[in-house]
Amino acid sequence: QVQLVESGGGSVQAGDSLGVSCAASGRTFSTYFMGWFRQAPGKEREFVVSIKWSTGSTYYADSVKGRFTISRDNSKNTVYLQMNSLKPEDTAVYYCAATGPLYVDSRSYATRSFEYRYWGQGTQVTVSP
Repeated sequence: QVQLVESGGGSVQAGDSLGVSCAASGRTFSTYFMGWFRQAPGKEREFVVSIKWSTGSTYYADSVKGRFTISRDNSKNTVYLQMNSLKPEDTAVYYCAATGPLYVDSRSYATRSFEYRYWGQGTQVTVSP
């Protein structure tokens, strides 16, 4: 089992920056991908960004490319999501997720929620106009 605990988030104005982090504990040696998803009220959960733990390769949703940056600290089993130039449409609950190799095709960038085995509790990000 892997436990994920998110921190950060909050309320900002459009154009501001905000960071969220996700600390993993438990059987973290099996981590293959970690990712961030978000869910706005009344909408489906959508992919934001993923990072392949072994290589650091990243893949971003078009909606956040150039504005959001994912990074990791292997020693702390933590991933960070730095969000710049925030827009009101970025308002959502942001979820951290992790998965092992059994759940992800070797050619996948792990952009689909069903590819993730473990989920955090979510953290609210609100961007005001």
